[in-house]
Amino acid sequence: MLDLDFSTEQELLRTTVRGVLETTCPLSVVRSLEDDPLGYPPPLWQQLASLDLIGLLLPEAHGGTGMTALEGVVLYEELGRALAPTPHFVSAVLCGEVLARAGTDEQRERLLPSVADGSVVLTPAWLEPDGGFGPEGVTATARLDGETVVLEGTKRHVAFAAAAHRLVVLARTGEGPTDVDLFLVDPRTEGVSLVQQYSLASDTQYQVRLEGVRVSLADRIGPVGSGWATWDAVVEQAAVLAAAQAVGGARSALELVVQYAKDRRQFDKPLGAFQAIAHYLADAVTAVDGAEVLVHEAAWAAAAGRDVSALAPMAKLVACDVFRDVTAMAQQVFGGIGFTVEFDSQLYFRRAKQLQLSWWDTPALEERLARAVLGG
Repeated sequence: MLDLDFSTEQELLRTTVRGVLETTCPLSVVRSLEDDPLGYPPPLWQQLASLDLIGLLLPEAHGGTGMTALEGVVLYEELGRALAPTPHFVSAVLCGEVLARAGTDEQRERLLPSVADGSVVLTPAWLEPDGGFGPEGVTATARLDGETVVLEGTKRHVAFAAAAHRLVVLARTGEGPTDVDLFLVDPRTEGVSLVQQYSLASDTQYQVRLEGVRVSLADRIGPVGSGWATWDAVVEQAAVLAAAQAVGGARSALELVVQYAKDRRQFDKPLGAFQAIAHYLADAVTAVDGAEVLVHEAAWAAAAGRDVSALAPMAKLVACDVFRDVTAMAQQVFGGIGFTVEFDSQLYFRRAKQLQLSWWDTPALEERLARAVLGG
């Protein structure tokens, strides 16, 4: 029997997260943190930690709560609704899962409990200038020199790098396309330099230059040559949460424009009474509902241990397209004022495009989905 309802406990989780975000991260806080070097509000981070929400998906054995992708989707839909700027995705979801899957016992014991309680922030240094999302895009090198590894290269779009205690750096260790390994790097190590980048979403990203950076062999995550397989599997699972974030943002943006269509009057009647506007809104709510169902299906499959090689990219592709389309439609309904900084609509519009470009963009998602469908 098909059941699309969340459990009582999952709905309680949603209520709790929404209440925390309304209290500690209203849109006024989101605005104040645009282009901020730290990039997130410490009071919100502390609240998430006190409620065990940072380690929600991390193993119980390492200080986490051990919840499934379904609970993760509940959390991320609410983070998306609030446009909450936090390092949760990069630290607890991506890097935390990398360590949980491939880290040594020492790495897990040393880092994962601190990641789960929010006292340590990790972030991946993955993408490079003129490189794509695939393994061939990783050209930063890791050269063995005695008992150390020397890292050279430039990374871009490294989120929250100034706040991070460690970077998880993807670097090439061989000639093969997937000869890529993962290394823990302290961003304060000699040879590491950070330059803040300014994005469409005004979120916090950095360019990271690695010039003769030395790390120990103990800082390698996983066996030699296994890094890309680990990273690719982690991003695939995480794409479902990014999709949930997009659905939450789309839902909130839709609520904003629906209320505006009810309140704004032209020719003695509300904007929503005009057929063209009404049909825009009807199409939008249909699209958001459809994306939400797809994301929930992907989360259910992940929670059940099923293959999500098609569902995960499909969910992010559709959800991010819907987020982008709904916010673009909202800008049309708001008119010119929708683009002014005083209006909240533009906050969603800019972040929708940024999320669409991040953690696999549209062409990368289509390529993965095509491979999953064609079996090649």
